[in-house]
Amino acid sequence: MIAYIERFVHDNDVDSMPEPEQDGDISPLFNGLDLHGAVEFAGKDFGGVQFSKPLAVVKPYDRDDVAKVVRLASRTPHLTVAARGNGHSVNGQAMAHRGLVLDMKAIEFETEVDTETAQADVSGGALWEDVLKHCVLRYGLAPRSWADYLGLTVGGTLSNAGVSGQAFLYGPQTENVTELEVVTGNGDILVCSKNQNSQLFFSVLGGLGQFGIITRARLLLQPAPDMVRWIRVVYSEFSEFTRDAEWLVTRPMGEDSFDYVEGFAFVNSDDPVNGWPSVLLDPDRPFDPACIPTGSGPLLYCLELALHYKNGDLPSTLDKRVDRLIRRLGFVEGLRLEVEVGYMEFLLRVKRAEEEAKASGVWDAPHPWLNLFVSKTHIADFDRLVFKNILKHGVGGPMLVYPLLRSKWDDRKSVVLPQGDIFYLVGLLRVCFPADAHPNGLSVEEMVAQNQEIVECCIQNGFDYKLYLPHYTSLEGWKTHFGNQWPRFQDRKTAFDPMAILAPGHKIFPRNWHQHQQTS
Repeated sequence: MIAYIERFVHDNDVDSMPEPEQDGDISPLFNGLDLHGAVEFAGKDFGGVQFSKPLAVVKPYDRDDVAKVVRLASRTPHLTVAARGNGHSVNGQAMAHRGLVLDMKAIEFETEVDTETAQADVSGGALWEDVLKHCVLRYGLAPRSWADYLGLTVGGTLSNAGVSGQAFLYGPQTENVTELEVVTGNGDILVCSKNQNSQLFFSVLGGLGQFGIITRARLLLQPAPDMVRWIRVVYSEFSEFTRDAEWLVTRPMGEDSFDYVEGFAFVNSDDPVNGWPSVLLDPDRPFDPACIPTGSGPLLYCLELALHYKNGDLPSTLDKRVDRLIRRLGFVEGLRLEVEVGYMEFLLRVKRAEEEAKASGVWDAPHPWLNLFVSKTHIADFDRLVFKNILKHGVGGPMLVYPLLRSKWDDRKSVVLPQGDIFYLVGLLRVCFPADAHPNGLSVEEMVAQNQEIVECCIQNGFDYKLYLPHYTSLEGWKTHFGNQWPRFQDRKTAFDPMAILAPGHKIFPRNWHQHQQTS
């Protein structure tokens, strides 16, 4: 494939070709090269909102193929390259309009585990679910920090942050990698770490794919538990929910704590998608709405907790650990649900939801998600103005809200965060259901408009917030997003991708932006 494309670019002026029709077949541009429908596939993503066809999709065999494609693009005035993992972006971040898309899952690289150092070398195109199974089943080890959904590639989450309920202990996934192999926008293949090519290392982690394509990552591992005590407790008051969540994530090192802390808001109704049924862990242990305090508002809140243990641990010892932590919490009496599950079953919990969604056709529906980091200072106002007002009927999916600790994030990396020691992840994981599946749901256009309304609410009320998995349509939007880190971000682009070949889907830097700056 690469040889075909290289010869094609050598023999043709791809930048002067006429724009293909929106829904037309662009394979004739490649003189009959069979693209196997990959172009259509790579022109959309999980969000289902953005559509942009590339010229071709390339399946690289190894890091050298990735470098060849980048160098090939550099020989043209306008060709760009996007690395695509499992296509789970929601605003076209992995697209390359009339450019080249790299299918990173095609890279052949066997995961290598060093049990002495408790580290694993994995492909940037490896799915986290495959890394989990390989490390746990063969070595009894597991990465320390996860995303909620493991059908994502290693390179994809490390290019953003990778956040889940373990982040309060170990930081995001970007804090649990010790070495990277990266192909820069200059076409160089470089190994980097905190001590080797450190500027590239810090740039790429959380760098939105702007500075390099991750082809290999070395991950920190720890002994894997056998089982998980999975608990959900419900609150009627947001202040009590946040008080307890913050107490759990700020317990001093060395003191007993849960291994996972997340939370979510849900509608105070029997709505099967947005309401009480969404809290259930075991269908045989129902949610009792009679326990909800009289006068509760339109939303309730759930703390989701997990404690790891080994098969040989005494049940009585585990019960005592849980009780020591639970008895400090002020949740609604009678609204505690729990279940025992295997460790891998717990981590793959979203996989079951994915399988059900694919079976019903919902997985292919639009998912116009909105993810934010909101400062602790403004999270109560966010609840009042957004959760209890704009979103009081739900979003057709989970509404995540839980605290994270700034001390667990290295500010030398490219992720930007709100100020303060504690900030909250807010994830509005929308699903645009077909009308017959959820007749009271919003259309995709209404969901996108509501997302914008929420962002405008944050701006108008002076909230300290940042978009996570950010998407902006203007340079000014990106400058505001990065704030005083914008000059550093620009300098890193100049160093590692001066022609702006990489990750064009974010629409931050136009192709050859640096040359334009020098001549302006």
